[in-house]
Amino acid sequence: MDELAEVLAGTASTVFFGGAGISTESGIPDFRSSAGLYVSATPDAPPPEYLLSHSCLVQDPEAFFDFHRTSLLHPEARPNRAHTALARLEEAGKLAAVITQNIDGLHQAAGSRRVLELHGSAHRNHCVDCGAPQDMAWMVTSTGVPACPACGGMVRPDVVLYEEALDSRVMDEAIEAILGCDVIIVGGTSLNVHPAAGLLRFFRGRQLVLVNRDATPYDDQATLVIHDSLGEVLGSAVDAVLPS
Repeated sequence: MDELAEVLAGTASTVFFGGAGISTESGIPDFRSSAGLYVSATPDAPPPEYLLSHSCLVQDPEAFFDFHRTSLLHPEARPNRAHTALARLEEAGKLAAVITQNIDGLHQAAGSRRVLELHGSAHRNHCVDCGAPQDMAWMVTSTGVPACPACGGMVRPDVVLYEEALDSRVMDEAIEAILGCDVIIVGGTSLNVHPAAGLLRFFRGRQLVLVNRDATPYDDQATLVIHDSLGEVLGSAVDAVLPS
């Protein structure tokens, strides 16, 4: 953590690239850990990969929305120490962007302004027929296959499902941010999900920092690896750089 604090103190061009692990301390389960959604799924239920796919949305929308409401919507979740630490870094002019694979909106809730959501957001929904928007609160209280109040069409979340392409504009902005930064902190992600994990190949900066509870395929390429809690690591490092 002391080394990370030194890295942060010596640069004004940092990007954070994170995944589900940053939100587990807010009570949101991740996907691939021992307690993740993929592991905890019941043997007789369809696999989560299918329930999170475009095919499921089209072929079995009731199953899709049941899983979406029960497993992916967490309106009670609040930002944790890691989220607030990143917001403080941005406010101090030391963080250029947050690139996230998460759909929970906790970075914005903590105060981060430039958040690039690779997989969209569960806080946004739209009618597939007329485009009318709805928020998370509306989706939480909906039942069955949610119908648009305006036209009756299906309302789907603005999230990228399996079999769907990432938003090219968000990807381009993420690549630009990574190309322009001096330090990139990668946290709370296994770096096994592509194409998002492939963004690291665009990094040309000085320091690649990996903060994750488990090892990743990129550990041997990093200048600093910390296997610990993101909240503790980022919170302590930022406290050292930006004392209250």
